[in-house]
Amino acid sequence: MHQLQPSRPSLPLPSLEELTASARVVSVPMRVRFRGVLVREALLVHGPAGWGEFCPFLEYDDAESAPWLASAVEAAWHGFPEPVRASVPVNATVPAVGPAAVEDVLSRFGAVGAVKVKVAEKGQELADDVARVAEVRRLLPAAGIKIDANGGWTEQEALDALDALSRFGLQYVEQPVADIAGLRAVRLELRRRGAGILVAADESVRRQEDPLRVAREDAADLLVIKAPPLGGVRRALDIIAAAGLPAVVSSALDTSVGIRAGVALAAALPELPYACGLATVSLMAGDVTEDSLVPRDGQLPVRDVVVSEDRLEGFAAGPDRTRWWLERLGRTHAVLVASRQDAPA
Repeated sequence: MHQLQPSRPSLPLPSLEELTASARVVSVPMRVRFRGVLVREALLVHGPAGWGEFCPFLEYDDAESAPWLASAVEAAWHGFPEPVRASVPVNATVPAVGPAAVEDVLSRFGAVGAVKVKVAEKGQELADDVARVAEVRRLLPAAGIKIDANGGWTEQEALDALDALSRFGLQYVEQPVADIAGLRAVRLELRRRGAGILVAADESVRRQEDPLRVAREDAADLLVIKAPPLGGVRRALDIIAAAGLPAVVSSALDTSVGIRAGVALAAALPELPYACGLATVSLMAGDVTEDSLVPRDGQLPVRDVVVSEDRLEGFAAGPDRTRWWLERLGRTHAVLVASRQDAPA
């Protein structure tokens, strides 16, 4: 049975006053709708090691948001582990657009060797997914293609869809169904059919104990990991090691500040068998830096991000939204403090 090894001590947590003193809230429009989001809001904090990004999605409660704050604190106050590679391979990401829009989306990513395509969008049909993936394959005949259903299919819908999409040569499918039991069922059925499509767990590995359960129940071939929901880069590295499954690092629709944490995680992994989903700044119509972390020849460099004061002001959220985020910061900080007080010595 997989067990999480004794974790390193929690990194020191700055006071709420320290966090609030440097906090800046931004609202950045998206070029296309992604995960239902047209405007991405985030709270940035600055500490001795640089900038950190706190951007749990709006529907997340305070307890679910607490690891995201720990991740931002790690970035801004403590920095990242030493990398084992100088750059990270990344894939392009194609949202649930029509086939006519695929070429324009891909053009924003430059030369890439892999593409992740969103499927199972609410209000769309399997035919829409087939047309989108077919267009990606037509435009990039040699690229590795992975699809992401965000848990949008039932088990039978997933198997039917994968049967229809398998002719395009898929590397793997992310989160075809919503729960871990369903992932296992789909994975085992694909194996029985000899389909050759790997199953990746994404939404099913959002809490620290989830990757271990996925591995224990033989529910996935690999993990799609975001650093913030797991509490930061160091904590994510511990959890991936304990799970014993290959990992792909993905973004949470971050600005370049948040992408820097994802790059740090991917750069520190001992093995990185697939391109990562960290090129999503290309989907945004703005950023907080003049030198965005966007790919060149399918790679993101391991480097720091210089935040621009002009950009912070240009994308500053309005007073009501700023107040909302600062109140959320206060509540989440209290949850994080309480969780550390309750932890066994």
